[in-house]
Amino acid sequence: MTTTAPRLGTALARLLILAAALLGTLLAGAAPASAHAALTGSDPKDGAVVATAPKEVNLTFSEQVAMSADSIRVLDPAGRRADTGEIRDLCSGSIVRYGVELRAGLPDGTYTVAWQTVSADSHPIAGAFTFSIGAPSATSVALPDREPGGGLVGALYGIARYLSYAGFAVLVGGGAFVLICWPRGAGVRPVQRTVVRAWLTLTGATLVMLLLRNPYTGSGELSDAFDLAGLKSVLETKTGAALTSRLLLLGAAALFVAVLFGAYTRRTDPKEKKDLVFGLGIGGTVVATGIAGTWALAEHASTGIQPGIAMPVDILHLLAVAAWLGGLTVLLIALYRAPSVERIAVERFSKVAFTSVAVLAATGLYQSWRQVGSWSALTGTRYGQLLLVKIGLMGVLVGIAWISRRWTQRLADLPSGGLPPADLSSAEKEKEGVEEGEASEADETSESDAVPEADAVSSVSEAEGASGASPDVDPERAAQLARQRAAVATARRKRERDADPERSGLRRSVLTEAAVAVVLLAVTTVLTTTEPGRTEDEAGRSTSASGPAAVPDRPVDVRLPFDTGGVDGKGVVRLSLDPGRTGANGLHIYVERPDGKPLDVPEVKVALTLEAKDVGPLPVAPDRIQAGHWSASGVQIPMPGEWRIQVTVRTSDIDQTTLDKNVKIG
Repeated sequence: MTTTAPRLGTALARLLILAAALLGTLLAGAAPASAHAALTGSDPKDGAVVATAPKEVNLTFSEQVAMSADSIRVLDPAGRRADTGEIRDLCSGSIVRYGVELRAGLPDGTYTVAWQTVSADSHPIAGAFTFSIGAPSATSVALPDREPGGGLVGALYGIARYLSYAGFAVLVGGGAFVLICWPRGAGVRPVQRTVVRAWLTLTGATLVMLLLRNPYTGSGELSDAFDLAGLKSVLETKTGAALTSRLLLLGAAALFVAVLFGAYTRRTDPKEKKDLVFGLGIGGTVVATGIAGTWALAEHASTGIQPGIAMPVDILHLLAVAAWLGGLTVLLIALYRAPSVERIAVERFSKVAFTSVAVLAATGLYQSWRQVGSWSALTGTRYGQLLLVKIGLMGVLVGIAWISRRWTQRLADLPSGGLPPADLSSAEKEKEGVEEGEASEADETSESDAVPEADAVSSVSEAEGASGASPDVDPERAAQLARQRAAVATARRKRERDADPERSGLRRSVLTEAAVAVVLLAVTTVLTTTEPGRTEDEAGRSTSASGPAAVPDRPVDVRLPFDTGGVDGKGVVRLSLDPGRTGANGLHIYVERPDGKPLDVPEVKVALTLEAKDVGPLPVAPDRIQAGHWSASGVQIPMPGEWRIQVTVRTSDIDQTTLDKNVKIG
């Protein structure tokens, strides 16, 4: 007796609702696309007070970024542009630095530096800070509170990103499942619909991402999605080129799908079918690799360490994910929608899934090392924590897959093993295989009480004719009787299906595996919009370690709070070493009260020490220029390195303190 597939009932609905809820929780708790490049330094620094207006403002990043004319804006206290709008590329070797020139004759006060750009792995980054000329002042500029890539546009872009991954997995994995595991599935309509919908999903999500790219990396306004000038600028970027290439490759993928579910299913000659499978296999592999490459060439793998190795590994990782999760999805659809699935198909997919998991483990281990970098980053950064969640879900998924494999082995031990029933002749089996898609459609139609009246009349007429009834039958009565017969047949099939624990167990385990895969894919999507642990860790060390790194030919600014404990014993020392390089430098020291007003102190002393070379301390005796301002010229820095600057402040005859800060010079 043929093993029929059950309808997607309440158990499946509950599992999918649970998976959707977990997905929503993950996406809701995910921060907006946080930076994969990080701002590691600036000149002037955040909160610095400089004596005279600098000629330009410089920003240093942890990795390469894409700059536009408005990427760096400097606003005066009244909110007017204080920069010329001319971005200068100051990159040198591994140092990524950009600057913008300031206008001449800027008055004293607090200035705001607002910047926004796109990191090399396609994610928008932005920020703002202030510095003051002469002394701090009130400012009318409000620092932006919108996270880059956030808001409605960010949410829609994230959804499109998730759908693109899901569509890719089902499209590639579904096609591979049919070609490798279940060639007869090419003629099953539910399988056809699943793969075609995956293609439509990936294509639609790619188009949405292309339209949203401009507001996602810029204004954040949904209306800018249809700005033609913005779309043109997007097409000129690396991400725009990747999305456009993906659309072109999806055109080739559409041809692959049309041949697989069209010409291939109509072939009857075994040799022709074998040749077509070979061609589809080669062409499909090339197209799938190309589509996976559009992610590798534009996102994580394209930047950071070892990109030449990381990109092929990323492509292999994506293909393994698709072969496993996409094939799993199509198998689930087949188990629930197709009249029967041969045990050989399940056994073949089990081998494909095992190989995919092995590839995922190897490539995932390399990617984890590359993106995390250290054990501390694994537990101390958001990326590392999400990676641990992903590893845990992978463990759960592998465990469920092992259960599915056991059900598959038990299924293989049965006489029928998922094949058409033994009481059918070979011709009937062949006919059942050819018409399987139509049969599944007929089953669904019967279960939904949608039986054509002509068929109903014919069916009931035959039944009543056999019992001597009149051939004249009321059409409405005939349709009612046909629906009742269909309901009885459906109930009978359900009893037969439920009486088969092996197949029911396989369906349940595959369903659970698919539900966990939905959540796993969500975590993976969130990982692609989270700053890698290695980058976050390095950025944190560069900003919190020994102090600011000097920029050649740029002043070194240091801000040191102090408290000597006496009257007027609290304040801040601001030290500026200009030009901040080896040789002669000018030194300016400003001593201020907590409210920013000058604090006149009896004495200030400075000493410089290069501990790595056992040089120093080199004493510096600055001269008092005016209240709170001390200066020294010709301060010699004999060699480059990490120098410790010690500043001693005496606020009374008995109250003094010594402060120190390390800076890199040269």
